[in-house]
Amino acid sequence: MGVEEAGRARGGGKKLALASIGFADVRVGAAGGAGYREDLLEVGLPLPGPKDDGGLAVRLPDVGAAVRTFLRNREVAEFVSGAMAGAMTKAVLAPLETIRTRMVVGVGSKHIFGSFVEIIEQNGWQGLWAGNTINMLRIIPTQAIELGTFECVKRSMTSAQEKWKEDGCPKIQLGNLKIELPFHLLSPIAIGGAAAGIASTLACHPLEVLKDRMTVNREAYPSIAIAFNKIYRADGIGGLYAGLCPTLVGMLPYSTCYYFMYETIKTSYCRAQKKKSLSRPELLAIGALSGLTASTISFPLEVARKRLMVGAIQGKCPPHMIAALAEVVQEEGFKGLFRGWAASSLKVMPTSGVTWMFYEAWKDILLAPRLHV
Repeated sequence: MGVEEAGRARGGGKKLALASIGFADVRVGAAGGAGYREDLLEVGLPLPGPKDDGGLAVRLPDVGAAVRTFLRNREVAEFVSGAMAGAMTKAVLAPLETIRTRMVVGVGSKHIFGSFVEIIEQNGWQGLWAGNTINMLRIIPTQAIELGTFECVKRSMTSAQEKWKEDGCPKIQLGNLKIELPFHLLSPIAIGGAAAGIASTLACHPLEVLKDRMTVNREAYPSIAIAFNKIYRADGIGGLYAGLCPTLVGMLPYSTCYYFMYETIKTSYCRAQKKKSLSRPELLAIGALSGLTASTISFPLEVARKRLMVGAIQGKCPPHMIAALAEVVQEEGFKGLFRGWAASSLKVMPTSGVTWMFYEAWKDILLAPRLHV
């Protein structure tokens, strides 16, 4: 903290005794030295004696200004919006996630209501939120990375395509043959969606493994610490990335389709309705429809991925995703590839819709014009 003596006596420059300062007449933003700066808050304190003696200027770090400056960065605001949206959504919809996971991996009843009753009988109401702590720890960084990466890559691709239209696309030369790479045909939205899925999966996959283990076998994995220790001791770091390849294979089409559907439907709807922005209910509906479409297309890959991830618990783990798909078809027929689809849809639709609604709301708040004043 810096302290400056703003006024001195005319005769001999009297010194100020700090113990004699009176704080009853503190002035913030007043004339005569006190005011507001970008990084400091200047507070004027009166000196004892005649009023024309001046005062004391105390400069304090302005935390509020620092936060506003930090959030002026668009990428930061998008990452924070994604984290907040994910956390708020998961806190409400955790029970549906628990039921969906049990049905997908074949634990307990094959019906939604039956699975619900089983959880209540075995673990009580808190069983519906089994693994929710790790779920919250997982979803906050996952959604922040995913949505932030999507927005950043989409903007970068759009900017690059505009440049390629003027200067031409990148070329490669094979001998005397020059080949122009048709990057201008790529969709920035699709590329952004794919990049978002890959980045979030690589960063947060260990948390997904912990969450699934705790959800499927609560007795063996009662807490995050115990689950981590058991997996690490049994399989090392590789155990925390069990099923990473099938997860990426399953995530890529889902994430690409999910973001492509959302942006396409939202843009088309705005154009048809001649709107520049959408209401919260409209964002909720568009987000839900996007999630349902993407989930349905990629659901068989999700079934295979879950089987691979929890296969070690049940004592049988298919060697790869194709083997897992073949095993499901052999045991249950093609309908087995969509086992748990209804529960998944009940979870995906509200999750997707609410997430986009919260995300757009937080972006409106954090990127509001008043933050740039």
